[in-house]
Amino acid sequence: MTIIEATAVDVDPDVDVDRLEELARIKELVRTGPDPKATERQHAKGKLTARERIDLLLDPGSFTELEALRRHRATGFGLEAKKPYTDGVITGWGTVEDRTVFVYAHDFRIFGGALGEAHAQKIHKLMDMAIAAGAPLVSLNDGAGARIQEGVSALAGYGGIFQRNTRASGVIPQISVMLGPCAGGAAYSPALTDFIFAVRDISQMFITGPDVVKAVTGEEITQNGLGGADVHAGVSGVAHFAYDDEETCLAEVRYLLSLLPSNNRELPPRAPVTDPADRGGDALLDLVPLDGSRSYDMGKVIEEIVDDGDFMEVHATWATNIVCALARLDGQVVGIVANQPASMAGVLDIKASEKGARFVQFCDAFNIPLITLVDVPGFLPGVEQEHEGIIRRGAKLLYAYCNATVPRVSVVLRKAYGGAYIVMDSRSIGADIALAWPTNEIAVMGAEGAANVVFRREIAAAEDPDAMRLQKIKEYRSELVHPYYAAERGLVDDVIDPRDTRRVLSRAVAMLAAKSADLPSRKHGNPPQ
Repeated sequence: MTIIEATAVDVDPDVDVDRLEELARIKELVRTGPDPKATERQHAKGKLTARERIDLLLDPGSFTELEALRRHRATGFGLEAKKPYTDGVITGWGTVEDRTVFVYAHDFRIFGGALGEAHAQKIHKLMDMAIAAGAPLVSLNDGAGARIQEGVSALAGYGGIFQRNTRASGVIPQISVMLGPCAGGAAYSPALTDFIFAVRDISQMFITGPDVVKAVTGEEITQNGLGGADVHAGVSGVAHFAYDDEETCLAEVRYLLSLLPSNNRELPPRAPVTDPADRGGDALLDLVPLDGSRSYDMGKVIEEIVDDGDFMEVHATWATNIVCALARLDGQVVGIVANQPASMAGVLDIKASEKGARFVQFCDAFNIPLITLVDVPGFLPGVEQEHEGIIRRGAKLLYAYCNATVPRVSVVLRKAYGGAYIVMDSRSIGADIALAWPTNEIAVMGAEGAANVVFRREIAAAEDPDAMRLQKIKEYRSELVHPYYAAERGLVDDVIDPRDTRRVLSRAVAMLAAKSADLPSRKHGNPPQ
């Protein structure tokens, strides 16, 4: 065996120093961006920079950046002379409350945040890592769409993002935060994610902008009027949350992440609780009127039931006749779906059905137990609803509940009429525990309407039709709409004192924590569209 002795190589110490200084200069250029005035322009618009946003989203000092030195390789239209580091998107991972979160942020200071080939490849790589690591993905969107100078390569980049959004759906939570303009195909990636946050005055989303709309239809409208935060949060239903400033918005993203599991193989994180699970709810007796024709705010009922009265409502200003919210019950994260009598009497319509269906599917995908609070007079009648497809679109909520395998507990507070009662997670479609208050009215329809149909001949032939109608209403109610009718037939597990609602629900969710339910073997279902 021949032994070769290693010999020291003379190294000029200045070379190492020069390399380190060069690295430091490059890293500083990466951090500040190629043009200091671009940062000033961003701030002048009332907007934070991409790095400032990441700092607000993640725990201090936790961000690790990927491919900070990446540059595009495109030529033509002057691109070869402009090759800034990062290529207009910052990618990496960090933590939120010490749990790993992946994030990418468009940097509007570079190419207006427009997506090119290298830009897209960075996002693709990050998305693949998030799926492999089983951690949430947050996108901070502030980009001008595809980079026109790169042509079809930019469009293909969007295709790769869409494909990964779809592959990650139901596997890891995906959250989009709209912090600038988002036009054309760029709007579809957020639409494929679980939640969209928007900031008033600076967020816009649309497929075709105001100029195109005017050229094609002659309609004149501003960017905010066409696709601003309030439009999408309250009119189109595209955005789930809208806030006045970026700081509040990103703080709420952090809060949402604290309620979600990292992936579909984990349970939502439990939290220490100081609110006793058996706390009584005396206020519930006053919040919910005995008279079924009187409205009340279901949000206040939810406050009385959940831990510390704290819940995060999804789509708070869209389809307000149904409430969808995330909260904790004895420290366990739960999803709440509830009719809202204060809006349209809590009736189910197209928008409410679609809102509820999407939320139920999300909770089911990420192992979040469902609690349904029922006070529904039925589906909204009308020509417009029928022509707009209430049959197929209302069936979305029915399908979502029937397909859900997470723990499901329902409580009928007052009215539960007709098909709407069945749809709102009744025992017959698979609720694990079905409860009711003594004020419940579970029936095919209200006693007034039923009496008019069933006893119409007797009423018409009576000397005093009004008196006969009242008599028959009372008779129908006593026979078929009394509080214990459903319980006597096994359609309700128990009729409970409203003051015990929190205690009973806490015990039911705890009992069902280890629930195991399998769906039939299939590639996927074909839900109504």
